[in-house]
Amino acid sequence: MHLHILGICGTFMGGIAAIAHRAGFKVTGCDANVYPPMSTQLEGLGITLTEGYDAAQLAAAARGADVFVIGNVLSRGNPLVEAILDAGLPYQSGPQWLHEHVLTGRWVLAVAGTHGKTTTASMLAWILDRAGLDPGFLIGGVPLDFGISARLTDSAFFVIEADEYDTAFFDKRSKFVHYRPRTAILNNLEYDHADIFADVAAIETQFHHLVRTVPRSGRLIVNAEAASLDRVLARGAWSEVERFAGAEFTATDPRMPLAWRIGSDGEVILAGAPQGVVRWPPDLPQLGRHNRLNALAALAAARHAGVPVAAGLAALAEFTGIRRRLERRGTAGGVTVYDDFAHHPTAIATTVDGLRRAVGGARILAVLEPRSNTMKLGAMKDALPGSLSGADMTFCYAAKLGWDPAAALAPLGAKAVVHDDLDALVAAIVAEARTGDHVLVMSNGGFGGIHDKLLRRLAACH
Repeated sequence: MHLHILGICGTFMGGIAAIAHRAGFKVTGCDANVYPPMSTQLEGLGITLTEGYDAAQLAAAARGADVFVIGNVLSRGNPLVEAILDAGLPYQSGPQWLHEHVLTGRWVLAVAGTHGKTTTASMLAWILDRAGLDPGFLIGGVPLDFGISARLTDSAFFVIEADEYDTAFFDKRSKFVHYRPRTAILNNLEYDHADIFADVAAIETQFHHLVRTVPRSGRLIVNAEAASLDRVLARGAWSEVERFAGAEFTATDPRMPLAWRIGSDGEVILAGAPQGVVRWPPDLPQLGRHNRLNALAALAAARHAGVPVAAGLAALAEFTGIRRRLERRGTAGGVTVYDDFAHHPTAIATTVDGLRRAVGGARILAVLEPRSNTMKLGAMKDALPGSLSGADMTFCYAAKLGWDPAAALAPLGAKAVVHDDLDALVAAIVAEARTGDHVLVMSNGGFGGIHDKLLRRLAACH
């Protein structure tokens, strides 16, 4: 079978391409911007890539394709999409293709939530791998321990990052309803994706669609601290439910006793009995309380797949993290620069807090690009000052926004600097930075290569 994938350089669609190639399919694809690292990975597999969405592909790279797999970045009006529809050619979404050709018949472990999906899925895949289960996986980032975002194995187990974003222009359900997991982590649930969801209730409805797909013999691993998830389960749950939370959390509903807890020191407690302590590699710590909860969810899900807690803890002691999750990009002039994917106020706050716990009283210069669709719409701009309050200075890139970030960040006073020119932003950060500072760059995109620009300028000026 020949697949032609539209939007192939995205992490999810690129992962599908790699999996399909491994499964023996002929794969070609196109994207508006064919760029590394995904383009390099795909070309290394022998996958032909085409720049853009010209309809002429139907007579060239995509000639004879049996099915067109269309990513959710494509919409009506796209020349290639219109040509496919006009010609009556077969097409489907990436999640649908994945379900039909990869996930059916496997024990799927899905990780859903507004935050922490990539980290938790990476931890879970690593635990299963170290236990000898050799799982396949498709993750929205690159776990450092694997060096790839997707793989297909002969294992019965498959770990997938379960995104609530919509599936395709012709399927407005969340991606995760296609995955049919036996084990599902519901890590948290907050309002996000303002471009497709009117409010948090609409997201809760999609999460309940996911809950409806988990079999009676399956298991839901649920964050007990999220009231939104309580509302989801109140609509009905037909599977086993295990809850997890921090040690300071007290369960108030006797019908739903807290099964898992984790202390501030990393001690894991299951049904009141200590199981051991989460210990990260000393030189690569997974910072912050949120990562302790991510670890707890991964341990609980792995246990459902048959991995003892002790084995899971041993695996986590070797887990080195994920690219773009407080990833140390380098030090120049005594200033350390980090890269992080945070773009939601809650994720920004937890990332700043995690770094603060690691660096103590050292200065943190937060650098933010409000790039996600939700941020571009300004739906959460009022929450930004609070999420950045733990930083000593905030620098915001204001290009292509429909709202005024300077006004939104005004509560931070002189601690906030806004520029709509990237070079001016870099110059301002370098002028402010001094030896011992930590520059935390947060964006869900490439941010114009700001990390390397900062390191070069810092090396030259300090």
